[in-house]
Amino acid sequence: MPRPSTPSRPDRRRAVIASTIGTTIEWYDFFLYGTIAALVFPHLFFPGSSPSAGVLESFSTLFVGFAARPVGAAIFGHFGDRIGRKATLVTTLLLMGSATVLIGLLPGYATLGSAAPLLLTLLRIVQGIGVGGEWGGSVLMAMEWGSAKRRGLMASLPQLGVPLGLLLSTGMVKLCTSISGGEFENWGWRVPFLFSVVLIGIGLWVRLRVVESPEFAEVKKTGTVERQPVWTAVRKYPREILTSAFIRLSEQAPFYLFITFVLTYGTKELALPRAELLDDTLIAAAVGLVTVPLFGHLSDRFGRRLVYGVGIVCTGLYAFPYFALLDTRSSGMAMLAIVVSLVVHDIQYGPQAALIAESFGTNIRYSGAGLGYQLASVIAGGPAPLIAAAVLQSTGSSTGISWYIVGCAVVSFVALMLMPRRAPGEVPTVAASAQA
Repeated sequence: MPRPSTPSRPDRRRAVIASTIGTTIEWYDFFLYGTIAALVFPHLFFPGSSPSAGVLESFSTLFVGFAARPVGAAIFGHFGDRIGRKATLVTTLLLMGSATVLIGLLPGYATLGSAAPLLLTLLRIVQGIGVGGEWGGSVLMAMEWGSAKRRGLMASLPQLGVPLGLLLSTGMVKLCTSISGGEFENWGWRVPFLFSVVLIGIGLWVRLRVVESPEFAEVKKTGTVERQPVWTAVRKYPREILTSAFIRLSEQAPFYLFITFVLTYGTKELALPRAELLDDTLIAAAVGLVTVPLFGHLSDRFGRRLVYGVGIVCTGLYAFPYFALLDTRSSGMAMLAIVVSLVVHDIQYGPQAALIAESFGTNIRYSGAGLGYQLASVIAGGPAPLIAAAVLQSTGSSTGISWYIVGCAVVSFVALMLMPRRAPGEVPTVAASAQA
């Protein structure tokens, strides 16, 4: 498929900014839920349970959001490959933001009884569907506006939405904790959710000004739009989809232990101050603003697979030192543990978007890349806090959690070896089975 003419610099800049701001808002909403699920939701929505059971039930609602993400990837992947990236991304932003605001307005168990956790779960599902459709479009909008030689860097820029969203959500929680004081668990936690209204407005203003991706515009121009892109991706690229999911096991599962489970483990088991843990997460997220694009850039120079493989190995090697540093109960060592954990994560996360997206042709890329990326939510990100909480409850030790991280790294390394080999910038050409 021939590449369209070189896009203008202002259009390229606008597309990258819109993609990054959009993913920041989406991940702000998603991470905010994880933070509050660890700190507030156990007793607010599951007051009749023991403390450990309440944590498990709260993380269960966290999991359903992850389980819904592949559904969102399939739904919005279909429309993203059929009608375009821009319109689909506006829809995902509205869907995600609306669910977040409604969570901020949701009464607890004391008011609604068993309906409260049920409604919380339903809104979490809506969040999952929204973020499931968001990632593919944002990454593709940025990557398809860039040059073939800089796909790793360009695709990594929307990935900055993760550290930016984490920085913003953690910062809002910390700010509201300070302002509301002892009332944080009564009303203070709701403010960051309601603040999403402002973010939605900003995101819409930015995204509505973006021009459609030039590569997708070429697909429409040449009449090669797939009529059933999701089915075509599943039928023609099963290996790419599955390996894309499993290479994320060593990135996503530890990540949600590093940013969500650590809040429960640090406060409940180690008696570390909540404020200090939130500060450490803020510092780590700020470092990610440099490390994510750095490793995306390095993948353009040295290859996606090499950089990603180094990240997998580092994750496996860090599994035991991470908890050893936390278990010292020292504030300085805890900060070091959290900051290094996210740097190790970013070695994989920087090149990940281009590594996955380049496995699929332009006319099925939203569907194929989105499915592969979001399926990991079911096997990695969603179960990880649940597994860690269950292991800790049954053994009283973090050793089993460290072995779990090592196991994730081993599986991911095998998946990386099985992933089809392509040079940076090389993408397969897929002929449309039926023209639109």
